[in-house]
Amino acid sequence: MPRHLLTGLELSADELHALLDRAVALKAAPYSSDALREKVVALIFQKPSTRTRLSFEAGIVELGGHAMLLRAEDLQLSRGESVKDTARILSRHVQAVGVRTGPDAMLEELAAEGDIPVFNMLTAGHHPCQALADLLTLKETFGDVRGLKLAYVGDGNNVARSLALLGGLAGVEVAVAAPDGYQLEEGTGALLTSDPAEAVAGAHAIYADVWVSMGDEETADARRAALTPYRIDDELLDLAAPDAVALHCLPAHPGEEITAEVLYGDRQRIWDQAENRRHAQKALLELLLAPVA
Repeated sequence: MPRHLLTGLELSADELHALLDRAVALKAAPYSSDALREKVVALIFQKPSTRTRLSFEAGIVELGGHAMLLRAEDLQLSRGESVKDTARILSRHVQAVGVRTGPDAMLEELAAEGDIPVFNMLTAGHHPCQALADLLTLKETFGDVRGLKLAYVGDGNNVARSLALLGGLAGVEVAVAAPDGYQLEEGTGALLTSDPAEAVAGAHAIYADVWVSMGDEETADARRAALTPYRIDDELLDLAAPDAVALHCLPAHPGEEITAEVLYGDRQRIWDQAENRRHAQKALLELLLAPVA
């Protein structure tokens, strides 16, 4: 049976830490692995991306493979072909497929109906590849992620959910500060609060995402009004641990969810975090496509 990464919880804690260790090694020696030699990995983008496309395409090349980019208009899915049939066709031509889309159900059906690994490049519910890069950044910054505290402030969205799930799996305490109507559901393992100061107390990292995501444009004004108290600035960082850093999954809107001073200053690891998408994802692809013993 193929391995998949749909939410991130397909990994065990030991596998997650081994993946992070492998990502560190691959970052130090980007061309040291040819795990994807003579392999084709399809990348289906039904939503636009900068970091996801760049990091996956570059990483697949570094691993010796070929990345096949497929946009929505390139597939007969846009004209009514079923996900079931698409999964069967993909399985005959490529060795793995990543999907960036909206509904989680589409990804789940691809995994259920196909014979190849399926990995989540973003859905409405989850963004596990981003969380892998976030954990790698914490590991680089602090040496070990176990026992760290990460505070997410803002909209309790797919990024926050993946941080809560994978952070908890890795031994990171995750707190999410969000106003009513924007908070994560119970059961993710995160501490949920409406108070940013409570969330960031003792935190080693404070994390932000955009306030207006793809599809939220019609409610943009209301979202900005509700989320303004959750901006990352130097004052909020001062309430965290003395060595705390700011993180952001990007793209950023300086002056909204994060100030320009923090985004471009020396109290952040945001640009390392963006690069680490490639290294963490390479370790993931090695794991998903490892030969079955």
